[in-house]
Amino acid sequence: MSIWTTFHKWGSPRWFYQFSGRLLPWLGGLSLLLLIGGAVWGLALVPPDYKQGNSFRIIYVHVPASAVAMGAYMTMAIAGAIHLIWRMKLAAMVMKAIAPIGASLTFLALLTGAVWGKPTWGTWWVWDARITSVLILFFLYLGVIALHQAFENREAAAKACAVLVIVGAVNIPIIYWSVEWWYSLHQPASIRFIGESSIHPSMLRPLMATMAGMYLFFAWAMLLFTRNEILDRERNTRWVQDIVCGDDKNAESNSVL
Repeated sequence: MSIWTTFHKWGSPRWFYQFSGRLLPWLGGLSLLLLIGGAVWGLALVPPDYKQGNSFRIIYVHVPASAVAMGAYMTMAIAGAIHLIWRMKLAAMVMKAIAPIGASLTFLALLTGAVWGKPTWGTWWVWDARITSVLILFFLYLGVIALHQAFENREAAAKACAVLVIVGAVNIPIIYWSVEWWYSLHQPASIRFIGESSIHPSMLRPLMATMAGMYLFFAWAMLLFTRNEILDRERNTRWVQDIVCGDDKNAESNSVL
């Protein structure tokens, strides 16, 4: 099977719906296991930080939410580019599905950052480069949601959103490198894939578990939201009507293999 055949196969809403249905239980179960296990490990078993005490434990929510919020936006930008270049309607559905998930994760990152900042910096909020750029990320997600609501024509909405997310992708490296480029109360990255991480291994291991769990949760939610969008947009097709009527076997036999 050629690369282009595989690419167009993935672009079929019907095939994607049925394939993603097989992944959902595994993604959901594994993400739940990692999130709960990592949270219990980090919140209850890891010793307090010698400077911040127990307040540092919010890292097991704040850092995964922040990292996945940025990863989700880049996924959305890639989907937007695919839709603009190849007119793939599934990419537009994925882009729309990611927006509320990313907005929720970014809000969680901002909220937990404020809670962490109060005992650490003595204030809930400062207008430093990292926090401000993450706030811009939140507004970008809200902008995508608003654009989808503003257009009656779905294709026009998808094109407008694709342009917005592609232009807004410049904010992602700004978020990551802001602590290096400008003055910031945030410390530089504690986790390094090249070289030694500055965070102690006893704290790093549960953090990596919760981060992996958050990425898997995002994948699960993205597939779930995309499937709902597929059912809405393809509701007049025979295979969706078969699913709605409970005739899953007939719908599967008509799938694109």
